Amino acid sequence: MSSEVLARGALAGLRVVVTGSSGGIGRAIAARLLALDAVVYGFDCAAPTLVDDGRFHPVTVDLADGAQTTAAARALTNIFGLVHAAGVMRTGRVGALDHGEGDTMWRIHVEAATRLADVLVPSMVERGRGRVVFVGSRVAHGMPGRAQYAATKVALVALARSWASEVVAKGVTINVVAPAAAGTPMLEDPARAASAPRVPPLGRLLDPAEIAELVAYLLSPAAAAITGQELTICGGASLAF
Repeated sequence: MSSEVLARGALAGLRVVVTGSSGGIGRAIAARLLALDAVVYGFDCAAPTLVDDGRFHPVTVDLADGAQTTAAARALTNIFGLVHAAGVMRTGRVGALDHGEGDTMWRIHVEAATRLADVLVPSMVERGRGRVVFVGSRVAHGMPGRAQYAATKVALVALARSWASEVVAKGVTINVVAPAAAGTPMLEDPARAASAPRVPPLGRLLDPAEIAELVAYLLSPAAAAITGQELTICGGASLAF
């Protein structure tokens, strides 16, 4: 059975920025939005992987560089949606933390989100419509060995709820999608070898396409009343057994 909720054309012509669009969850989101006829601007420092679609516009940007991120956002006009999916994971327990890696995660996850939103959300408000989705994590509220990563992800929830309250009457929604472990290249990163992913009670890792479908729904007209929320997609991982 197909897991697709939205029909082709559901996002026709809407211009959406997707960060981390060259791989993993970000790529799955960009591909799904293109299938729904959106126009996607893919922000990534890696080479684009969706170049065969004329509605996909790759933008080379180092999201850890604040000035680059702001400039890339300012170069665009009439943006309807922002999906911040770019991310890295570095692990470490208290007493053996890598503060440089912690700073990198903060800059990519949180600082990039603030810079992109600060440029793009005001124009959404002016036009009276817009959508923002941050890709968070189920571990945002704490997990051994992932404190620095979790802190950056829970910060996205605070940003989303705060900003959602500022623009709720302006036709703009801001939400966080918080997935459990998904089958992406991030799982093969040697930098996270000390913290293996936990397979959800569902019995398998999440498919990035499942996460992309939820994100696409939040961008759609049907989700106009959903804002300031952290939506967990975890295959039962957040349940107490």
